[in-house]
Amino acid sequence: MTAGVRDKPRSADRPRPRPGARLAPVGWLTGLALLGGIGYRLWLVAHVTPPTNSDEATMGLAALHIARSEGFPVWFYGQQYMGTLEAYLAAPVFALAGPSLFGLRLPTLTLYALFLLLAWRLTLRLTGDRWFGLLVVVLLALGADRVVKNQLIAGGGYPEMNAVGVALALLAVDLAAGRPEWRLARWAAWGFLAGLMLWVDPLVLPYVVATGTVLVGFRHRELCGRAGVLVGAAAVLGAAPLLAHSLLTGRNPVSAVLAAGGADASAEWGARLHGGLLLGPPLGMGFCGPGSCATWQLWWAYALPVVLAVAAGTAWRTLRRPPASAGSDDVSPRVTGAVRLALVLAAVATLVAYTVSSSSGLTPAESSRYLSTLLISVPALLWPVWTLAWSRPGWTAARPVALVILAATLLTAAYATAQAARTTPANRADEARHAELVATLRHLGVRQVRAGYWTCNRLTFATAEEVVCAVVDDNLRPGFDRYPAYRREVERAGAPAWVAPAGSPLAARLDGRLGAGPDALDLVTVDGWRIYLPRA
Repeated sequence: MTAGVRDKPRSADRPRPRPGARLAPVGWLTGLALLGGIGYRLWLVAHVTPPTNSDEATMGLAALHIARSEGFPVWFYGQQYMGTLEAYLAAPVFALAGPSLFGLRLPTLTLYALFLLLAWRLTLRLTGDRWFGLLVVVLLALGADRVVKNQLIAGGGYPEMNAVGVALALLAVDLAAGRPEWRLARWAAWGFLAGLMLWVDPLVLPYVVATGTVLVGFRHRELCGRAGVLVGAAAVLGAAPLLAHSLLTGRNPVSAVLAAGGADASAEWGARLHGGLLLGPPLGMGFCGPGSCATWQLWWAYALPVVLAVAAGTAWRTLRRPPASAGSDDVSPRVTGAVRLALVLAAVATLVAYTVSSSSGLTPAESSRYLSTLLISVPALLWPVWTLAWSRPGWTAARPVALVILAATLLTAAYATAQAARTTPANRADEARHAELVATLRHLGVRQVRAGYWTCNRLTFATAEEVVCAVVDDNLRPGFDRYPAYRREVERAGAPAWVAPAGSPLAARLDGRLGAGPDALDLVTVDGWRIYLPRA
């Protein structure tokens, strides 16, 4: 931005006017940032990063069954919650090009691209500042370990939530502002997406409720007419898989969601507060390395409460301002203030819900994925910091603090992104070893195996069901089979092979059966893997 624009005093809570031709370079920079974020994730997918697992393979198997018209699952196999939208999105790719990990992740990559574009557009609608829009795009283009896992792994729900959450907020801005174009279509889109998320993953519900409250507050009279009927019908259509399954089976998906969140477990409150408020935000929002946070990377956990309070306060002040002239893109400041406040409150609700769950205390590193939706609120959270960084002279004391927060946010996220990128050689090597395992099983003519949970469905998907697997625990007892048909096929085989990672407890147990005896096994080794064949 030119010096003249920077020095011009502005209100910290009023959207800036749309910049003119002098700011043309910001458009090119934003475009490069958009392409950089998408290109970085495309490079990760090509390098099998983040590494795949049996949960993602389960979604791939569902997509394979859909593509072959062998089944049309409503829920992620083995549970009664988390819809299979990712499988339905990947099924056409499989039908055209065959099953593959790249094909499974192509829709999630597309959803990320949509999220980035919509986040940029939402930022401009809320603030009118293209340079701030560039900052938001750059930050969201970066991708630490936990962030890219949420965005790229087709494990159920996470890749969709951020794109849909931002779309709901953007629709709420246009509808609350009274934008006349395609109005009924926008109402239908908001209702359909809200209902769809009820089926796919309820973690985004705070954003559904928050943006819905904005619409009720500004357009309650309109909702009493055709718009309300359309929203309700579209929401029912979006949630149709959930509603139909619940009516036909009498099962309540809410109880399954609560159990997954730790309602049937317990954790000390100290552990919950530590995991939910200290570890969770930096991990979930992309400020930490793979699976852990260094002490200095936790600074965001201490800054976040202050940022939330300031963002809520400035948004509330804008909302309470008497109606005046329109702001950017003909959106009134009251509407932008209301949506910003909604995004902040949704972030607070997400943090509170996660902290009170036992997951935050029992498995904070892994369950921090439940905070992935906080990225939806980034434009609302950082807007007051940005305005303080370039504020009027009367607020100069706060400017250095705001600049430090912005710089630290970008640098910490960039460092964590570099840490994630450095894992690609190890991930490619692991995938190569798994491909060698698949080739060896095919060469040996093995079609039925027993293996651990994190081996089974990954192996079955990698072979497109040429090899099917039944899950066992480390004591060789039957484990959790998400798709029971595989176990039935393995049991019919009579004497299936066994597969275990080298050095695992399962491998140690099976090594004890390599000697003489009626249940003796023969061993075939592959780099990183051990195949145990029944002795003829």
